[in-house]
Amino acid sequence: MKEINSLSTLVPNLLVLLTMILSLSCKRLTLNNPCDPKSDDFLSTLLLSSSAEGPVPYCGFRIQTPIKLWESQAYIKASNAEASDGFGNAVAISGDTIVVGAIGEASNETTITNGEGASSNNDNGLSGAAYVFQRTGSIWSQQAYIKASNSDPGDQFGIAVAIDGDTIAVGANLERSNQTTITNGPTASGDNSATGAGAVYVYKRSGSTWAQEAYLKPSNAESTDQFGFPVAISGDTIVVGTYLEDSNQTTITNGPTASIDNSYSTSGAIYVFRRSGSIWSQEAYIKSSNSETQDSFGISVAISGNTIVAGANQEDSNQTTITNGGIASSNNGATSSGAAYVFQRTGSTWVEQAYLKAPNANLADKFGEDVAISKDTIVVGAFAEASNQITITNGQTASSDNSATNAGAAYVFKRTGSTWIHEAYLKAPNAKADEYFGESLAIEGDTIAVGAGYEDSGQRIVTNGQTISIDNSAPRSGAVFVYGRKGSNWTLNAYLKAPNADPDDRFGNFSIAISGDTIVVGASQEDSNQNTITNGPTASPDNSALSSGAAYVFIRK
Repeated sequence: MKEINSLSTLVPNLLVLLTMILSLSCKRLTLNNPCDPKSDDFLSTLLLSSSAEGPVPYCGFRIQTPIKLWESQAYIKASNAEASDGFGNAVAISGDTIVVGAIGEASNETTITNGEGASSNNDNGLSGAAYVFQRTGSIWSQQAYIKASNSDPGDQFGIAVAIDGDTIAVGANLERSNQTTITNGPTASGDNSATGAGAVYVYKRSGSTWAQEAYLKPSNAESTDQFGFPVAISGDTIVVGTYLEDSNQTTITNGPTASIDNSYSTSGAIYVFRRSGSIWSQEAYIKSSNSETQDSFGISVAISGNTIVAGANQEDSNQTTITNGGIASSNNGATSSGAAYVFQRTGSTWVEQAYLKAPNANLADKFGEDVAISKDTIVVGAFAEASNQITITNGQTASSDNSATNAGAAYVFKRTGSTWIHEAYLKAPNAKADEYFGESLAIEGDTIAVGAGYEDSGQRIVTNGQTISIDNSAPRSGAVFVYGRKGSNWTLNAYLKAPNADPDDRFGNFSIAISGDTIVVGASQEDSNQNTITNGPTASPDNSALSSGAAYVFIRK
C-alpha cells in the first residue's frame, strides 16, 4: 500500500517538473487559455495533477483556480400571468428557493396554494401576490402561490419580499388596518380604517408546505406610513422600513413601543421584529440620530446577523466622510444627497454604529436608494449620482464630475472591528446619463450585483469579463453588472442581460437578489403572456401582456 501511495504522489510531481522544463524551453502544451481568453499569443501550460477534478490550467508559473462563468438558467413567469401584474417588482433568494412579488396581481383569494397553479380571478385589483419557486438540480418549479389572509384591493401585497431558509416575509405597504399589535398565527385584521398604514406577513415552510406564521404591525401604526416597504430578514430577525413615518424622535427605542409624534413628516423609521420559537415580537423602533422632515429614512434596509443598514435617500448633509459612532451630521447643505446608517445589536439592544456618506456627496444624488450587506461589507446605491466615470475606483475617493445626470453609482464600505471605511466606488463601464445604475443591488461575500433598469442596450446574452455593449437600441431594457472582489480590489466580472431584452422591460430596475452562485433579477414591465417556467437560457419574445413581468435566474458555474 505504501508503494502505491508513493507512486501516486511521485508521478504527478514528475509530470509537473517535466512540464516546467518544457515551459522553460518554450515548448508548451496549449489549450483554450482561461487566464486571458482574448490573447492569441499567450500560451497556457497544462499541469497534470492528482486532483479529483482532473487537469488544472496553469498560467506562467501560477496555478489558477478554474474560472466560473455566469450563464442564464431559467426564465420564470407567474402561473396566472396577466397584463399589469408587475410580477418581478420584488425578488429574494435563499439557497434553492426564490420568492417573487407581483403587486398588480388582482385575485380575491385569501389563502395559500401549495404547489402549482394560481387563481385566475381578477376581482381585487392591486391586491398583490407572492410566488415561491424551488430548484431541484437545475430545474425550477412553482412551490406556492401566496395571498394575504386579509387580502383587499389596493393593498399591494408583494411590494417587498425577503427570505432566509424556511421563512418568508412579504410587505403590503398599502394595507389598511389600524391594528398596532402583532398577530402570531394564520389570521390578520379585516379593519380598513387606516389607509396606507401597511403590514408585513410572515410565512414558514414545513417540508414543502407554506403557512402563515405571523401578521406584523408596528406599535405606532397610522394612515399613510406605508409600513412594509422595504423588508429584510436574517435568521429570526425581520427589519421593516417605513420611510413615510412622521415622528421627530432621534433615538432608538429598544422594546415594543414607538413614538406617536407626527411633527416630522416623512422623516422615516425602521422596526425590528424577533422570533422566539414561533412567536414574533417588536424588538426595536429605530430612528436616525439626525432625523428631519422628508429624510425618508428606511427607504431601504438590509440585515446580516446582528447588523442592520438603512438608507435615507433624501437626507441633506454635505458631509463626505464616515462618522463611526457618535451623532450624524445636522448639516443641510446638500439637499437629497442621501445617507446610510449602520446599527449593531448586542443581546437585544441596538445602537447606531456608523453614519455613511458618499465621498463625493452632492445634492440630489439619492445615496441610500438601496442598500445591501454581507457580514462586514455594505454596498449603497446612489441612482442619481451624476459622474461620467466609466471605471472602478478602488480606495476612498470618488469622482466629482457631474456631467452625466442620473448615471448612478454604487459605493462599497468595509468594517474592521467596529470601524467602517470606504473601499470602492463602482460605476458601469457604459455609464451615461439617465441609466439609474444603483437603483437596485445585492451582495454576498465577494460578489456584488448592481442594477441599471434604464440601461439601453439590445444585447440578449450574458457577457463574462470586463467588456460590455455600448449599443443603445433597446431603451430602458435594463442590465445588471456583477462585480467581484479579490483582496480589497473590485473588478467587473459579468454583464447580465435578459435573453428576451426589449425596450422598457426595466430588467434590474427594482429587484436583484443573490445566494451563493445564483442571482435572480426581476423585470416587472416585461410583456410576455407566457404562464410557465422556461428552464434553460431562452425566454419568450411575446409582447402581448404588457407589464405582466418576469424573473430571470443566472448561475455561476
